[in-house]
Amino acid sequence: MTRHHKSNNNNNNKMSRITTAAAYIFILHLTTWMPHISTLPQGAPETVCDTMLPFHAGGIAPATTKPPFRIETSTTTIGQGQTLRVDIIGVPSGLTFGGFMIQARSTSGNQVIGQFNLPEDGLSKLMNCDNSVGNSVTHTNTSPKPEISLEWQSPVDFEGEIVFNSTVAQSYDTFWVGIPSAPVRVVKRDIAPAGPTTPRPSYSPTTRPPYVPEYVPPAPAATPDDPFYDGCGSSKNCFGNKDGCVDSKSCDFVAAIKVRGNIYEFELKSQAKDAAYVALGLSEDDKMGDDLVIECVPQNGKVSMYSSLTSAPPKGYGVSRQGVPQNTARLVESSLINGVIYCKVERDPLTQVGNKVFDLINNKYYLLLAAGTGLKENGVGYHDIGRIPSDKAINLAELADLGGASKLLLRLHGCFMIAAWIGTTSLGIIFARYFKQTWVGSQMCGKDQWFAWHRICMVTTWSLTMAAFVIIFVEIGGWSGERNPHAILGLVTTILCFIQPIGALFRPAPNSKNRPFFNWAHWLGGNLAHLLAIVTIFFSVKLTKAELPEWMDWILVAYVAFHVVVHLIFSIFLCIQISGCSSDKKQAKRVNDFQMGNMGHHHHGMRNNMKNERKMDAPFAGFRKGLLAVYTVVLILFVVALIVIVALAPIQDTFEQLQRKLN
Repeated sequence: MTRHHKSNNNNNNKMSRITTAAAYIFILHLTTWMPHISTLPQGAPETVCDTMLPFHAGGIAPATTKPPFRIETSTTTIGQGQTLRVDIIGVPSGLTFGGFMIQARSTSGNQVIGQFNLPEDGLSKLMNCDNSVGNSVTHTNTSPKPEISLEWQSPVDFEGEIVFNSTVAQSYDTFWVGIPSAPVRVVKRDIAPAGPTTPRPSYSPTTRPPYVPEYVPPAPAATPDDPFYDGCGSSKNCFGNKDGCVDSKSCDFVAAIKVRGNIYEFELKSQAKDAAYVALGLSEDDKMGDDLVIECVPQNGKVSMYSSLTSAPPKGYGVSRQGVPQNTARLVESSLINGVIYCKVERDPLTQVGNKVFDLINNKYYLLLAAGTGLKENGVGYHDIGRIPSDKAINLAELADLGGASKLLLRLHGCFMIAAWIGTTSLGIIFARYFKQTWVGSQMCGKDQWFAWHRICMVTTWSLTMAAFVIIFVEIGGWSGERNPHAILGLVTTILCFIQPIGALFRPAPNSKNRPFFNWAHWLGGNLAHLLAIVTIFFSVKLTKAELPEWMDWILVAYVAFHVVVHLIFSIFLCIQISGCSSDKKQAKRVNDFQMGNMGHHHHGMRNNMKNERKMDAPFAGFRKGLLAVYTVVLILFVVALIVIVALAPIQDTFEQLQRKLN
C-alpha cells in the first residue's frame, strides 16, 4: 500500500509538472501572438486630439509614404447646420484597415469644429475633443474594415472652409497621420445648394471621384499647434534656443521643467536638422563644468536617456556618463518622429555625483540647453547645432521668465576685430605704402601726414585687438572647445599685433645699416597679421557661438576683391611714378653739371626752385587722394555692414522678431 501510494504521488506530481509546462507554453504563445492583433484595441484616447498621433510601442513613427487610403465627402459645399457624408476608403478598393480617427478642422484657425452623428454600425464611437461633444470619431475594435461611412453636421454659426483630417492604421506598426480630404466650403444656409447632402447610395469604384496620385497635405490642417508649449509660463518653465521662440512656438530645441511635489519632470525636444541628441544641464554658473546633464539620444529608432556630468579646463571640455548614477532619473515617455526628438524624464530631487550633490529643492541652477550632431563613446559630442545658457539661476519649482544669457561680450569681440582688421588696418597699410610722397610739407603733430594717419590707424588696431582678446577669454572662461581653427589663428594674429608697435619703438635710425632689415621685418609682420586676421574672420562664420549667416562669406569675399583691386591700381601708378622719378634724377644730374659760374649767377633762383620742389607732391597726388576717398567710403560701408550682422546675430531671427512686433 505504501509503495502504491508513493507511485500515485509520483504520477500526480509528473502530471502536475506537465500541466504547468503546457500552461507556460500556451501563455508564451499567447503573449507573442497578441501584439500582432491589437492594432489600436479600443480606439484613440482623447489625449491625442491635437496631434492625432498614436503612441505605439513607445513612439513608432508614422509612415511617410503616400497613404493607400482616401477621405471622401458627399459634397464640397454645405450650408450652416446641414450634414454631409464622409467616407474612409482604401486604394485600391477593398484594402482594409484596423483603426482610425477623424475630425473636421477649419483651414483658417485649425480648430476642431462640427459634430458627428453616432454611427449605427458598431465599428465607431464618438470622441469629445476640446470639451466639445462628438466632434471626432474613432474605432471601437480592430477588426479589418474595407471602408467607414460617417455623417457630419456643420455648426450653425460657422462660415468658411474645413478639411477632414484622419489617422488611419493599417496595422500596429504601419499607420498614416493627417490624411486630408478635399476642402469643403460651409456657407450660409440660404445660399447652400438645394437637395439632400447625405445621399446613401452604395459607393462603387466607378462612381468615386478619380484618385489624385500626388499626396500633398494642406499645411494648416496637417500641422496643429505643438502641445509641447502648452502650460509654458503658467504651469511649467520653458527655455528655448532663441529669444522669443517659446512664445512663437518655433524653437529648434527647447526644454520644459514642471514640478509636482517631489517629482521633477523634464521635457526635451529638438527639431533641428541632423540632431543626434538634445541635452539639458543644471549648472551653478552659466559656464560649462561640473554640471548635471540629461541626454536624450536616438538609438535604433528609439530615444534613450542618460545622465552625465560636464567637465572644463584643466580637464578639458567634455561630457561623461562615467561615475554618474543612472537610477536617479527615469525615462517616462519618448518619441522619434520624422527626425524630431522628444523625451520626458522624471529626476529625483537629490543626485550625488562623487562629492558633489545636486539638490533641486533648495538650490538654484542655470539651465544649459544644447544640441549637436555627434556622439562619443561615453557621452554626447560637441554642441555644434547650438548651446545657450539661461540668463539667471532659478529654483526649478518657481515659475520664471527665462531668456538666453547676454552675448554682449561675444558680440563686442566680433565687432572690435572687424573694426580693427577690416577697417583701420586696411586703411593704415594704404597710407604707409602709397602716401609717403603725398601732402609733402604738411605735418600733423610734428609728423608727416602719412605717418600720423598710419600711426593713428595702427594704434587703434592694437587697442581694439587687445581689448577683444581679453573680452573673449572673459566670456568663454578658457580656450574654445569648438573644432575650428579660428581660435589658434586669432591667437597668432594677436601675438603679431602685440609685438609690432614694440618693434617700431626700437627701429634703427634712417641712415643705419640695419634700417632695411627693420623695414622688411615690420612690413612682413604687419601684412602677415592682416592676412591671418582676414582668414580668421572667415572661419568665425562657421562658429556655432557666433550664429552668423553663411552668406556673410560673400560680403567678406567682396571686401577682399575690392581691397586687392585698389592695391593693384595704387601699385600701377606707383610704378609709373617711380619711372618718372628716374627721369627726374637724370635731369637733376644734368643741372649739377652746369659751370660753377652759371650756378653762381642763378644761385638765388635755384635755391627757391629747390625749396618749391621739396614742397611739391609726387606725380598723380590728386588721383591718389581721390582714390583714397572712394576707398575710405566703401571700406566704412563694409565695416558697418559686417558689424551690424555680428551685433544683431542671428540676424534672421532679429528681423523676424522685429516683424512680429510691428505686426
